[in-house]
Amino acid sequence: MALTPAGIVGRVPIITRRRLLRLTAFAAVLAVGLGGLTSAGGELWTRVAAKGHVYSEADVPAAPVALVLGAEVYADGSPSPFLAARLDIARRLLEAGKVKAILVSGDHSRWEYDEPGSMEVYLIAHGVPASRIALDYAGFDTYDSCVRAGRIFGVRQAIVVTQTYHLDRAVALCRSQGIDATGVGDDTVKIYKDPWRNSVIRERGAVVKAVSDVITHRDPVFLGRQETTVQEALTAS
Repeated sequence: MALTPAGIVGRVPIITRRRLLRLTAFAAVLAVGLGGLTSAGGELWTRVAAKGHVYSEADVPAAPVALVLGAEVYADGSPSPFLAARLDIARRLLEAGKVKAILVSGDHSRWEYDEPGSMEVYLIAHGVPASRIALDYAGFDTYDSCVRAGRIFGVRQAIVVTQTYHLDRAVALCRSQGIDATGVGDDTVKIYKDPWRNSVIRERGAVVKAVSDVITHRDPVFLGRQETTVQEALTAS
């Protein structure tokens, strides 16, 4: 039976819709696949760059500075368990003579939210002399903290302190900025299962951003003037 022009016209949209659905599905699968490959590539880069530079707290070689990366601070100014664990490692490294100064780097983009200030208060309350602490108020992310540690604070060698899921990326980024960085990671806060799991998941996207930042050589959100506070902390009596 021959098709009438009306029959042909009536069938075209159906075929087109099917093709569009297939193309859309293919594009979605392709996007997911590319995203997975990009994330895997980022993870591979961080692991390779950090390999041989990640240590336990007991075994890490001495360095002049411990660089503590910021994390959540509560409304009352107290550090979250994740941040407190990082600060405790830095304090113990100082007490053990593994470092001579502590650079705390975090977010103070809003007046009412001050990660570095809270980190300083916590360290002093736990016996760290104020003279041994330097503060970076514009460490808005890991890349910014590493760039500013080198370019603004003059750090050339450091022990980076963070959680273990974050450590390879942190060490890799600091080393990409010419800092002879090693790293010590905390995993005691694994007891907070949901926050830990969520952080591990977010890290998959963060490694992609890390690679992009290194390739583009972007400047931090804020650079500002040169700081001498790390050098002063290193020479404090």
